[in-house]
Amino acid sequence: MTPLGRRIVGVFAIIALIAVEALIIVACANLIAPWPILAQSLFYLVAGLIWLLPMKPLLVWMNKGESR
Repeated sequence: MTPLGRRIVGVFAIIALIAVEALIIVACANLIAPWPILAQSLFYLVAGLIWLLPMKPLLVWMNKGESR
Protein backbone atom coordinates (compact mmCIF):
# COMPACT_ATOMS: atom_id res chain seq x y z
CA MET A 1 0.00 0.00 0.00
CA THR A 2 1.27 3.45 -0.84
CA PRO A 3 1.87 6.10 1.81
CA LEU A 4 -1.13 8.06 0.50
CA GLY A 5 -3.35 4.99 0.76
CA ARG A 6 -2.15 4.34 4.30
CA ARG A 7 -2.93 7.91 5.28
CA ILE A 8 -6.44 7.75 3.86
CA VAL A 9 -7.15 4.46 5.64
CA GLY A 10 -5.56 5.84 8.82
CA VAL A 11 -7.70 8.97 8.82
CA PHE A 12 -10.86 6.88 8.54
CA ALA A 13 -9.57 4.55 11.27
CA ILE A 14 -8.95 7.51 13.59
CA ILE A 15 -12.45 8.86 12.97
CA ALA A 16 -13.97 5.42 13.56
CA LEU A 17 -11.94 4.92 16.74
CA ILE A 18 -13.06 8.24 18.19
CA ALA A 19 -16.69 7.56 17.24
CA VAL A 20 -16.68 4.11 18.83
CA GLU A 21 -15.09 5.42 22.01
CA ALA A 22 -17.62 8.25 22.20
CA LEU A 23 -20.49 5.77 21.86
CA ILE A 24 -19.02 3.59 24.62
CA ILE A 25 -18.61 6.60 26.93
CA VAL A 26 -22.17 7.75 26.23
CA ALA A 27 -23.42 4.23 26.99
CA CYS A 28 -21.64 4.38 30.36
CA ALA A 29 -23.13 7.76 31.26
CA ASN A 30 -26.13 6.26 33.09
CA LEU A 31 -23.86 3.98 35.09
CA ILE A 32 -21.65 6.77 36.39
CA ALA A 33 -24.40 9.37 36.93
CA PRO A 34 -24.84 8.46 40.63
CA TRP A 35 -21.09 8.73 41.27
CA PRO A 36 -19.70 11.77 43.10
CA ILE A 37 -18.75 14.62 40.77
CA LEU A 38 -15.03 14.14 41.44
CA ALA A 39 -15.21 10.47 40.44
CA GLN A 40 -17.18 11.37 37.31
CA SER A 41 -14.58 13.99 36.39
CA LEU A 42 -11.79 11.47 36.81
CA PHE A 43 -13.69 8.92 34.68
CA TYR A 44 -14.23 11.42 31.87
CA LEU A 45 -10.62 12.59 32.06
CA VAL A 46 -9.28 9.04 31.73
CA ALA A 47 -11.86 8.12 29.07
CA GLY A 48 -10.95 11.25 27.12
CA LEU A 49 -7.28 10.28 27.09
CA ILE A 50 -7.64 6.55 26.36
CA TRP A 51 -8.14 7.12 22.64
CA LEU A 52 -4.54 8.36 22.46
CA LEU A 53 -3.12 4.88 23.25
CA PRO A 54 -3.72 3.31 19.81
CA MET A 55 -2.77 6.52 17.99
CA LYS A 56 1.02 6.06 18.09
CA PRO A 57 1.05 2.65 16.36
CA LEU A 58 -1.55 3.87 13.88
CA LEU A 59 0.42 7.02 13.07
CA VAL A 60 3.65 5.00 12.72
CA TRP A 61 1.85 2.64 10.32
CA MET A 62 0.41 5.58 8.37
CA ASN A 63 3.88 7.08 7.84
CA LYS A 64 5.62 3.78 7.08
CA GLY A 65 7.62 3.78 3.87
CA GLU A 66 7.73 7.55 3.58
CA SER A 67 11.02 8.98 2.33
CA ARG A 68 12.72 11.33 4.75
